Amino acid sequence: MTFKELGLKSEVLKSLTEMGFEAPTPIQLEAIPNLLASDSDLVGLAQTGTGKTAAFGLPLVNKVDGKSRTPQGLVVCPTRELCLQITKDLENYSKYLDMNIVAVYGGADIRRQVTQINKGVSIVVATPGRLVDLIKRKSISLADVKYVILDEADEMLNMGFKEDLDLILESTPKERNVWLFSATMPKEVERISKNYMHNPFEVSIGHKNQSNENIEHIYYAVKERDRYAALKRVIDFNPDIYGLIFCRTRMETASVADKLGKEGYSAEPLHGDLSQVQRDRVMDRFRKKDIQILVATDVAARGLDIDNITHVLNYNLPDDIENYTHRSGRTARAGKKGQSIVLINTRENYKIKTIEKQIRVTFEAGVLPKPEDICAIQLTKLIQGVIETEVKEKEIEKFMPQIMAEFEELSKEEIVKKFVSAEFNRFIDYYSKAGDLNASGRDSERGGEREDRGRRDRDRGYDEDRSKRRDRASGPESGKTRFFVSVGNRDGLNPGGLLRLICDNTGLQSGSIGKIDIMPAFSFFEADQSETDNILRKVNGSEYEGTTVNIEITKDKSGGSSDRGGRSGGFAGKREGGFGGGSPRREGGFGGQRREGGFGGGSRRDDAPRGLDSQGSSSFGGGRSRDGGSSSAPREGGFRGGSERSSSFGGERTSGSDRKGGFGKPFNKGKKSSF
Repeated sequence: MTFKELGLKSEVLKSLTEMGFEAPTPIQLEAIPNLLASDSDLVGLAQTGTGKTAAFGLPLVNKVDGKSRTPQGLVVCPTRELCLQITKDLENYSKYLDMNIVAVYGGADIRRQVTQINKGVSIVVATPGRLVDLIKRKSISLADVKYVILDEADEMLNMGFKEDLDLILESTPKERNVWLFSATMPKEVERISKNYMHNPFEVSIGHKNQSNENIEHIYYAVKERDRYAALKRVIDFNPDIYGLIFCRTRMETASVADKLGKEGYSAEPLHGDLSQVQRDRVMDRFRKKDIQILVATDVAARGLDIDNITHVLNYNLPDDIENYTHRSGRTARAGKKGQSIVLINTRENYKIKTIEKQIRVTFEAGVLPKPEDICAIQLTKLIQGVIETEVKEKEIEKFMPQIMAEFEELSKEEIVKKFVSAEFNRFIDYYSKAGDLNASGRDSERGGEREDRGRRDRDRGYDEDRSKRRDRASGPESGKTRFFVSVGNRDGLNPGGLLRLICDNTGLQSGSIGKIDIMPAFSFFEADQSETDNILRKVNGSEYEGTTVNIEITKDKSGGSSDRGGRSGGFAGKREGGFGGGSPRREGGFGGQRREGGFGGGSRRDDAPRGLDSQGSSSFGGGRSRDGGSSSAPREGGFRGGSERSSSFGGERTSGSDRKGGFGKPFNKGKKSSF
């Protein structure tokens, strides 16, 4: 079926012809005829990249009266980038119609947007926060709105716009139509459907919450300390990658992007600490493919509408499976194929199984490429780049006599070897030292055994072994302060993870950190006394794999810095919500009457923070949120080459010099590199 057969106006069909639209996508075939034929509500379920914008945009411009001075159409979407993209698409669809379309979003001059609205507007495309602001200021009237489109409704709800969406929908007439489009169908989206829609027509491309069938899902199991090195290996094995790397936190995003940039990769961060100007600059360069890799948080990447993404790399899995659907949906758009790659540690296999079950996909257990395979790929890329290099005959002609004289004593084979080695040696040197990063089956089994053992230990009120208690009783090393940490083995914490958590948040080197003790429910570490305030200020309130981290200096009975045991009994107590178990009643420890989400406790532990008192009323619980520290893999190697890059942390990004000697053909259009 063609667009003409769908019943669109001739003016709209003319625009589509100029835009190169040939045949409707499945969701367009289902949605457009229904929306044109009647005034009805609609729920459209489909992944990004399936043509959802045209599915609602074409009927919208077809039905709205362009002469109206107050908005008849309202499109609400989660981010500024998507708002601008939808506005541009609607303007293209309505090129030959007399229609005024205005975008309103945060981060721009609201007075200018009000002026545009007052001039007369047919369709408003808005982000929830800015639209609510305009409504409360009474700068916009939605009294004449006939069609409300909620695009990426699940994303907006994930971002906390529930109350804003309620206010917006309540500000529109009851007889208006609501067209809701979403990649997934969580309960909150169903609530909107029930509360604000009447017998909606449902269009579902694939099963609810199902991932795009053109996406190949692969996971690599690695040790936690090898996560960053594994990421580089995946990138090096795909020299033509144009991809997104997803991290859990802003700090991890900045750290990973900074490491990649310093090692010659064409990578930039996208996170909430960037100003709107910086964000726009990064996005513009990425769209132009001046940047090869964008390192982003889930929140920062929401609403991105970029074609031709080849790979989505999950540096860490998101806490919400629905976020994985959105992440992976950034690739394989418009019928193309793509890969969604996940790095997991040896304790996260169960997460893969959960995702497979919920979104109906099958993950391939990948094996990270061997160093020699990567070297072969990159060598081929290097040679191809040399062959394709344009020779500027006139410019080089006057230098040729000198060049030929220098090479006179070398054979053709020797010259080729030396030119290749000039760029390839660093790469060979790096990977000649690199071993196999794949976590072996034995590693996975050990991880599972540790997890099972930790679960059994917690169930029976596990106490630390006596040698560790005697060791801690001697107090911290001279010049060190000992800290209590509110997370432990049960939260997936290990010594390497705690070290990265501290160093990533404080900027300290690992040499400043002393002894680390990881317990089932909490941990201890020692650090230089001079860094005490820095650690308390920057690590307190941070997050580790979804758990809020709280730390305090341990106190002995005299008030000094120590961690003397000083307790009678173990980690049990009368168990009413505490972390105990074991015998029915033991005095002291983590157990006792647990109230208000605290850790419980009988008599106060002398080496724990004062908040853990006998009543257990002071809590270290904290809400679960996202985190992950970046790996402390070596900072050498990685050869991506050539694009101009900048400092990755937060503030205004100052351009550095072009990175020469990076491996692989530079991604910048019109630029050449020595690789």
